[in-house]
Amino acid sequence: MIVSKNLENLENSAVKLSVTVSKDAVNKEYNDLLSKYSQTAHIKGFRKGKAPASVLVQKFGDSIKGEATMNLMENSLKEAYEDVEKKPLPYATPVLQEDENEVLIELDKDFTFSVVYDTLPDVNIGEHRGIEIKSPVCKIAKKDIDRELETLREQNAVVVEKTEGKAAKGDIVNIDYCELAEDGSEVEGGKREDFVFTIGTGYNMFKLDDNVTGMTTGQEKTVTKEWAEDDEDKSLAGQKKKIKVKLNSIKVKDLPALDDELAQDISDEYKTLKDLKDSIKKRLQESADNVIKERCKQQIIDAIIEKSNIDVPVTMIQSEVESSWNNFISQSRLPEEQVLQILAAQGKTKDEMLEEWRPSAEKNVKSFLITDKLIADEKIEVTDEEVDEELKKQAETAGMSYEDAKNYFEQNGMLFYLKNDISNRKLFDLLLETAEIKEGAKKDYLDLMQNKE
Repeated sequence: MIVSKNLENLENSAVKLSVTVSKDAVNKEYNDLLSKYSQTAHIKGFRKGKAPASVLVQKFGDSIKGEATMNLMENSLKEAYEDVEKKPLPYATPVLQEDENEVLIELDKDFTFSVVYDTLPDVNIGEHRGIEIKSPVCKIAKKDIDRELETLREQNAVVVEKTEGKAAKGDIVNIDYCELAEDGSEVEGGKREDFVFTIGTGYNMFKLDDNVTGMTTGQEKTVTKEWAEDDEDKSLAGQKKKIKVKLNSIKVKDLPALDDELAQDISDEYKTLKDLKDSIKKRLQESADNVIKERCKQQIIDAIIEKSNIDVPVTMIQSEVESSWNNFISQSRLPEEQVLQILAAQGKTKDEMLEEWRPSAEKNVKSFLITDKLIADEKIEVTDEEVDEELKKQAETAGMSYEDAKNYFEQNGMLFYLKNDISNRKLFDLLLETAEIKEGAKKDYLDLMQNKE
């Protein structure tokens, strides 16, 4: 079918593929279609299938040529892709270079057309061994352990009624409130009963924390509140409201003592408070070490990207950006239409957000391409034993049996991703081993985890 084909490299790893189809193939495709339609066409004055070919040509010649043209392009491209050096990306639709409405075969002549499509780029990696990086330093401090202990005390606290005294910061209060009009009547829709919140959190519509502080159970009062023009709550900014408040009850958290009993209540694996503290310190240090390792890996990949030459195709970047958008919608747990409305209220559009994400998307694509190339270059392989070990870890984390975990990964086609994760870890462990690691800045645990400078 194909007489010749030519591949021309363009920018951003795109190529132009020109294909010439033989005149014999052109004539055969046209004649086969003509024969097909001559047997089924209904033409006035002729019985079905009895109209002469000349009549069909006269009435439908151009339409048959158009269909033959489309068939020839589709079939010749399939043939061309089989042995062409650079194949189209799965999500890169080839674009016809000729005007689709004008491209048409001519009988007894070779047919030539061209398409442009994106291909997997050449990845020319720079030096990737012995890269100099700075590793942050984080040692778990007493304050970090104390903060975790306070969280555990809060989680194990018992809420009890506060029978004496006034409402104070940190107390859990139950209130009735309603907004009053100028004449003292209740504003419709501005009333709540048995509303519960913790004083100091601000988790109430009219920010009544300070107004409730100092009240006693059963007390009722009316307060006037004003909000600044630039208040962060746009629904209240610049307004003045009169609100009636009644305090129904006050409760406090009865925090358990920091002792061996608390440690034993938290888990049977702890016999003493020291056991609990040691466990917290170990867990926090492991978390910090994992974050530090990720930072070091990112420094390495950033350095390799800087030294490498990769002409990233537009469609790969666009695919990554669209994937980020889909993840964004999924994490919002809202319909896309509602997300778009929220963005519009903030003066943003989807296109603007995608454009903001484009540099990061390009970096992610380069990171993927480099990692994939290095895994191949370093001949990194994943054994069945390594897969089994990872499955056991995943099963333990998920509280599943090994067999259930293995079946889950197999049935959902996830073993490929599991192997990919293992090979990635092996690659970066190798790169970290060969890197020149210098001590970086000392980091507070919270600053490190929150990525604060």
